[in-house]
Amino acid sequence: MSKSKVIAITGASSGIGLATALKFAELGWTVYAGTRHVERDQEQHGHRANLHFIEMEVTSPESLEKAFAVIDRNHGYMDVLFCNAGFGFLRALGQATMEDIHRVYDTNVYGVMHTIRAGLPLLRKSDAGHLVATTSVGGLVGQPFNEIYCSAKFAVEGLLESLATYYKPTFNIDVTLLEPGAIATNFNQTVLGHVQQTGGILEDEYKPIITQYLDAFSKRNSVPQTSESVAEVMVKLMEMDPKPLRIRTSEAAEAFVQYKVSQDPTGLDGMLNTRKLHLNL
Repeated sequence: MSKSKVIAITGASSGIGLATALKFAELGWTVYAGTRHVERDQEQHGHRANLHFIEMEVTSPESLEKAFAVIDRNHGYMDVLFCNAGFGFLRALGQATMEDIHRVYDTNVYGVMHTIRAGLPLLRKSDAGHLVATTSVGGLVGQPFNEIYCSAKFAVEGLLESLATYYKPTFNIDVTLLEPGAIATNFNQTVLGHVQQTGGILEDEYKPIITQYLDAFSKRNSVPQTSESVAEVMVKLMEMDPKPLRIRTSEAAEAFVQYKVSQDPTGLDGMLNTRKLHLNL
């Protein structure tokens, strides 16, 4: 009798994480969907024998250790660890508070590190483990007013690229960076909502530029990718052999990255005038 495939997903209460959890459960995987609202999410998405909403607060190593201890008791191994928890942030470096900057890094960078440190022993117990992290094309291409967010995603790109140099040959664990562009979730609304909650577009020297940038974004980002289609990319990723280090989730994301390769993206006018510019969060 073959063992059940086990996947743990952080940030699974909505967006890409939730869509992936539901899709993998549908395919028969045993899914541990990390959330901060276990009862609410379990109630909303049904009680299935193979779908378990479990508390995973990525800024708390203790929360993660408790969650992975449950998986260890129930299965003794984990096939896939999907580090997906994160949030966007839109402020210029000169506008952001240090509290804001720490908050972005606590979840988007240190949260990934905490998750990998806690989950690695279980991945090593799998016949062939797979570590996946959601970054963004913003982890490859710097964008105006996203410098804090992009720098965090750049950090995760460097972290996993480095782990990939020895995780596969030493532990038989594949490593993949999942790189979406703009996604049709509440992610972008949350980012812009935070801007409004913290004073809106500030009356300072950045206002004319950020207003122009947001106007360009709203016009060019009319058909973002869905979370469900990203979940389908995750399914295809599981079927690939060998597993890629990086995988973009849409043609638009691929085109955006190629823009960096083919041209120097510096200069606001050049970025605002290209169709390939998005607020990629």
